[in-house]
Amino acid sequence: MTITVRGLTYYPVKGCAGTTVDSARVVATGLEHDRTFMVVDAATGAFRSQRTHPSMAAVEVEVLHAGAALLLSAEGVEPLRLDVDRDGPRRDVSMFDRPLGAAADQGDAVAEWFSDVLGAASRLVRAVPGFDRDGWGDTPGKVNFADAHAILVASTASLDGLNARIAARGDAAAVPMDRFRPNIVLTGDGEPHFEDRVRRMTMGTVELAHSVRATRCNVPLVDQKTGRRMGPEPVRTLATYRREAEYGNRVSFGVKNAVVREGVVSVGDPVGIRSLVSA
Repeated sequence: MTITVRGLTYYPVKGCAGTTVDSARVVATGLEHDRTFMVVDAATGAFRSQRTHPSMAAVEVEVLHAGAALLLSAEGVEPLRLDVDRDGPRRDVSMFDRPLGAAADQGDAVAEWFSDVLGAASRLVRAVPGFDRDGWGDTPGKVNFADAHAILVASTASLDGLNARIAARGDAAAVPMDRFRPNIVLTGDGEPHFEDRVRRMTMGTVELAHSVRATRCNVPLVDQKTGRRMGPEPVRTLATYRREAEYGNRVSFGVKNAVVREGVVSVGDPVGIRSLVSA
């Protein structure tokens, strides 16, 4: 297979809009700045996501001064510039009812801003220096506030195959890649879902290893530009051929990967497939 890197995106605030770049530094927890921040319930510290607050998709986040500040914007509210406090007051947070420990609260102004945007009392937190969280799967790796893994990889071949199936149904439009919120998009002459079979790959000076297939919730139903839930595609069509019995019969699209060598990756980099299992 001849495969190259087609796209790179990091998501500074979990659940909010991504930032697409031509080149990215990759650290142990994924693309630099990826899911370093998280919006949580003001009372419980439980994470907020597009699963219950789809409008998060339309919250744009710009990382300023190498992460020292953020610029937040959303329709209907004034933009907010936040000076990041890495040592802010500690707040216990959780994800999927599992405690993650303490995170650094980013203050009342941004809490009020997100509360207004989401219509629910919220706080913004940042991973504290030295935050150490393990992933799971074939190669667990490390992770910030992503669901459980450092990097989500998907291919244009997989999306093309899915959209061909949606078109064959004749009653829905094609879906864009951003519905799946990947970090790295691959392109080339691989068959649909070839990324499922890759166990080790290199790109730029980075090496990734397979963790698990990426099972999907209802987030792919959300239009990532408007923050509105659309549905039933692409989940309806994925359910006809991508159910994962091993993971509770959920549908999958893309794969989760761990970082085994840090470095820099750029759009256009060739991808070296170092280990591939049979279909």
